[in-house]
Amino acid sequence: MATHNDSPNFYDCLIIGAGISGINVAYRLQEQSPNQSYAILEARDSLGGTWDLFRYPGIRSDSDMYTFGFEFYPWKEYRTMADGASIKQYLKDAASTFGIDEHIRYRHKLLAANWSSDQQNWSLNVDTPNGKKNIRSRFIVFCTGYYDFNEAMPATIPGIEKFQGKVVHPQFWPEDLDYKNKEVVIVGSGATAVTLLPNIAKETNKVIMLQRSPTYIAAVPQRDNLSYWPAKFLPLSWTYKLRRIQFLILPFLFFKFCKAFPDRARKLLKKGAASQLPEGYPLEPNFDPSYGPWDQRLCASPDGDFYKAIKDGQAEVVTAHIKQVTEKSIHLEGSDRVLTPDIIVTATGLKLIMAGGTKLSVDNEPTEVSQKHLWKGAMIEDVPNAAVVLGYTNASWTLGSDATAQFVTRLLNHMDKNGLSQAVPKVDPKSGMQDQSVLNLKSTYIVKAEGSLPKAGNKAPWLPRSHYLRDLWEMKFGSITHDMQFSRIST
Repeated sequence: MATHNDSPNFYDCLIIGAGISGINVAYRLQEQSPNQSYAILEARDSLGGTWDLFRYPGIRSDSDMYTFGFEFYPWKEYRTMADGASIKQYLKDAASTFGIDEHIRYRHKLLAANWSSDQQNWSLNVDTPNGKKNIRSRFIVFCTGYYDFNEAMPATIPGIEKFQGKVVHPQFWPEDLDYKNKEVVIVGSGATAVTLLPNIAKETNKVIMLQRSPTYIAAVPQRDNLSYWPAKFLPLSWTYKLRRIQFLILPFLFFKFCKAFPDRARKLLKKGAASQLPEGYPLEPNFDPSYGPWDQRLCASPDGDFYKAIKDGQAEVVTAHIKQVTEKSIHLEGSDRVLTPDIIVTATGLKLIMAGGTKLSVDNEPTEVSQKHLWKGAMIEDVPNAAVVLGYTNASWTLGSDATAQFVTRLLNHMDKNGLSQAVPKVDPKSGMQDQSVLNLKSTYIVKAEGSLPKAGNKAPWLPRSHYLRDLWEMKFGSITHDMQFSRIST
């Protein structure tokens, strides 16, 4: 499949997005398919993706860095979770170390992509600093994440438009926002709210996290003692592997425990919360979710910083529905309490979107990604020579990225070896397959996005992603011909 086309605008593989997934795919291409020419198209003027976009106070990983970091470039610090600036620097270092940064084309925004069966390649309409450009590629990998970088999910809060103070969404945090000695209300209870609260509580007069329903929040030690002490006696390379294996296995076992024994897991998590809160602090209703652990994503709090802010009297959690927002206040349903914030932060979730919103078409016929299924969580039904990177909801995003990257190189090598020019996933119409959600969470922003995301099925190879080790084995050694149609067309 490798091309000998000398055009500077023709590649064997184009990677869309220079975030953690794009860098991961680029490395695997260099490592396992070195004869494939590639470039990375990045719409922004810097690499990093999420870690370049989000600038709100305290922005950090919600997963451990030993699995969120790359297998081929280990995270070397003894911090289980890292801040956004450190993660971006880590990505820059990785890209520079392996020469990946030389392949990045900044301020190249993909607008539309059309597959031509006659030409057996993709034609991409790209907006560049020098105007519109057409770039062609035999294969394309979307490393654009699953949310909209340009638009946040609208917060449906009655009367919010009347509020005369500041209304801020974390995705577009103003650099000059002054919250010192101010009253701040964070609307939401997910990872962003849990991160924001302890970081701004140090300077605000008071910060309140206003949630409709409670969230499970687990205090996570920032220093991993299990591998910290062995590191004093073992070679560094062994230590890095030990940490990664540890964080691959233990969180997975805990997830399985939560799903198998939800009542026991609920008691364990509530006991953990009680130990972090002030003595005698009531758990109900603020820390007593009605759903089982991991029905929605479990939030992590480094060294219990979230609970410490409450314990120190800097922050508070209020569980209630908003009845109405007025010019200067928030009125709650079923309560006489009135909140009078200077700033409202709407941490109510992200607007989900696939392939960065690119207009996809096959032979000039538009493709509605939301109407398609994902083959092994990586390729879009009826769309030739294209992969999308989708991570895990219950583990580090990078693990899913790496499973897809390993599959892409395997597929490219298979096609090259056999002289194949096209690979298209096709659902067997006789299979009787039923639809499933591609993401296995019930979080509000995921439920709202069901109509814009692709689907999974209840039969292989259309099943949703489940666990990294099994998925990685499937991607590296499982069938690549099941429900996949290959073509050998001379161009």
